[in-house]
Amino acid sequence: MIVERMRVHREMLSPEQLSRWPWTVPCVEELFGAGIGLGAPVTFLVGENGSGKSTLAEALAEAFGVDSYGGRAGSRYASHRERSVLGEYLRLGYTPRGQRMATGPREKRRGFFLRAESAMQMMEEKQGAYGYWSERTDLMSHGEGFLTVFESMFQEPGLYVLDEPEAALSFTSTLRLVGLLDQLAATGAQVVCATHSPILAALPGAAVLEVGEHGIRPTKWEDLALVDHWRRYLERPEAYLRHIID
Repeated sequence: MIVERMRVHREMLSPEQLSRWPWTVPCVEELFGAGIGLGAPVTFLVGENGSGKSTLAEALAEAFGVDSYGGRAGSRYASHRERSVLGEYLRLGYTPRGQRMATGPREKRRGFFLRAESAMQMMEEKQGAYGYWSERTDLMSHGEGFLTVFESMFQEPGLYVLDEPEAALSFTSTLRLVGLLDQLAATGAQVVCATHSPILAALPGAAVLEVGEHGIRPTKWEDLALVDHWRRYLERPEAYLRHIID
């Protein structure tokens, strides 16, 4: 484990700031006070679009010192993208090993951040660079490229933050990613993943945090609204489609 808790100190913000995004998002409000605990080697953030799960993931990566554009920990920022508001104020509670990484030289940090929106451009720019992968991912399908990146970068204990890594993956490829995450966690690494995938969230031993209007709460995989909807849809797609298709 690297990070045990994420929190924001409310007193650092003005009333005007607190009335604006992202502080009005229910899951972000959970960061005040005791904050959000991360108690397992792998944690999945699951919720609808706009629930704030990607906002949390991106801020976590930034607070650890990884470029929000995406890339490996320990390298200099590659983009001119400004740090997010939440990333600026987020404070991390580290384990002793995480504290040594966070307070030591930048190049001693270990981990990786994949941001779905900028992943393809990041992959094209990083291929062949020192510390990355040598394969030409720009000549592969999106899914093959994603798996090549994961297999190359998931190599050592560190903090790995993933924002919807299943976006380009087929069913079979998503299962391969489940295996890679399990192997990565076994090395002593920590993974925090924002996802819409019931396949990923089913990883045995992972913590699942459901994000929504209620804020954020621990839940079991089988109790996720996401799982319930997929199960119902696959059993009777017409029960959903009759409300959409005339």
